[in-house]
Amino acid sequence: MSPTSLTRRSLLGAAAAAVAGSAEADAAAKRWAARPPAGFTRLSIPGKVVRATRPDSRQANGAYPKPEAAQALLQAAMTGLTGKETLREAMAMVIHKDDVVAIKPNGIAGRKTMKMATSVELLAAVVQAVLDVGVPPEKITVYEQYRDFLFATRCITEKETLKPAKEMPAGIRYAVHLNKDAEMGELAVGGVLTKFVTPFTSATAVINVGQMKDHSICGFTGAMKNITHGSCINPHAFHAHTASPQIAHLFSQEVVRTRVALHLIDAFQVIYDEGPIDMNPRRRVPHDSVYASTDPVALDVVGWELIEQLRKENGLPTLAQAGREPTYIRVAGDLGLGVFDRAAISLREIRV
Repeated sequence: MSPTSLTRRSLLGAAAAAVAGSAEADAAAKRWAARPPAGFTRLSIPGKVVRATRPDSRQANGAYPKPEAAQALLQAAMTGLTGKETLREAMAMVIHKDDVVAIKPNGIAGRKTMKMATSVELLAAVVQAVLDVGVPPEKITVYEQYRDFLFATRCITEKETLKPAKEMPAGIRYAVHLNKDAEMGELAVGGVLTKFVTPFTSATAVINVGQMKDHSICGFTGAMKNITHGSCINPHAFHAHTASPQIAHLFSQEVVRTRVALHLIDAFQVIYDEGPIDMNPRRRVPHDSVYASTDPVALDVVGWELIEQLRKENGLPTLAQAGREPTYIRVAGDLGLGVFDRAAISLREIRV
């Protein structure tokens, strides 16, 4: 047999092995895809974003929302999104009583000042809405990366024991994954191996309760990054090149896109520069709003637009001029994860 034949055979064998390996990886990824309860179809409205806003929605300290405002704005945002009359009916469009639900807040900004994080007032309202759908409390978990992050949301009062705050409904669970609690097999995303964490993969439905902030690496963080970098074991491995296209590629994984059912944004305050950590109160402004969408791309487009507007009003360069344009949002649109074209995005604003 000639060397040429051997080389050809070797190449064909290597190609076949690569195809088999790829097929095996695809099959492994599909095993971690989430499936809704039998007979249930989750609401999905590409391109629709709802902003519910109410002046003077925050408490006297200016940082935390009033509980009644958080409840009212969540209800307005959800009923505006779904067309239903009540919050329970609206939540039932995305969450089924037989779901196992994980809720991912965003606490990184407030870990120093305790004045900028997903608020316990909004989290309590979200949890109660899920309970009202019929999900048992033991099947609801609020999780974060680190204890400091979860503590910043004020939904727990003790870091080590994860003791729940009095505002939170009784019986639900809390988890901190520390970037290492993962049971699934490894996925290769852009040539980097990763896993998504157990509190995330154990759920059949995830509710994302993020914030709108400037970000020193990727320019803007809102819906997508709160999930991708807050739910994998090695988020820092996906920060190069302003985290683009990594955020989009992470979100495109079946384990993610089949699992995240709803995106909410706690926008009682936003950070338009020097984020994502709340270090300069002059860069944090009130916005008195809650956003809701099933489309993470459209929601991030709207959030990016808001941050750019605030930067312009305060004499700052655009994120592109600052070298931090969040191009991952455009990539996510190209991957079919949602609507990127602003002209095709419907932003409904409801004043409560």
